[in-house]
Amino acid sequence: MARLTVDQYRQAAKMPVVVVLDNVRSLNNIGSLFRTADCFAASGIALCGISATPPSVEIHKTALGAEDSVAWQYYATTAEAIADLRARGFTIVCLEQVKGSIALQDFEPQPDRAYAVVVGNEVDGVEPAIVDSADIWLEIPQSGTKHSLNVTISAAVTLWHFYSHSSVLGKV
Repeated sequence: MARLTVDQYRQAAKMPVVVVLDNVRSLNNIGSLFRTADCFAASGIALCGISATPPSVEIHKTALGAEDSVAWQYYATTAEAIADLRARGFTIVCLEQVKGSIALQDFEPQPDRAYAVVVGNEVDGVEPAIVDSADIWLEIPQSGTKHSLNVTISAAVTLWHFYSHSSVLGKV
């Protein structure tokens, strides 16, 4: 398969979507999120709080180099990331099961809007103050005995949804 080089990828069109990691603790999950962001042409990742940052051998194990292709920024707190992204015009989307959340399949991203999709800690989910500050809450409907998916799977399903509605589908 003819794949882009890292430099070509960095120059390619991206979705106006940043993935915000709210205290994601597993370095393997962080690496997987980098790889997923690369796959679906997210414009970046915001690593917050206890979320580790590249360079890291453990992140690289699952990112497989995507930590070099995907733009990222570290914030001491998720609240700082949200404030920065909101000031830059992003709509804050929280991926969390809450009262008033929208089923993912019922949400249609607007092509003229930029989105910051917040995913949470593996045990505690998204910090309650961050949930409260979001503009939109999305939920992935599920039918099994468990009420949640792994953070990387949830992010991948959600990013695919945004990607499938974007103008960069298959163009990167």
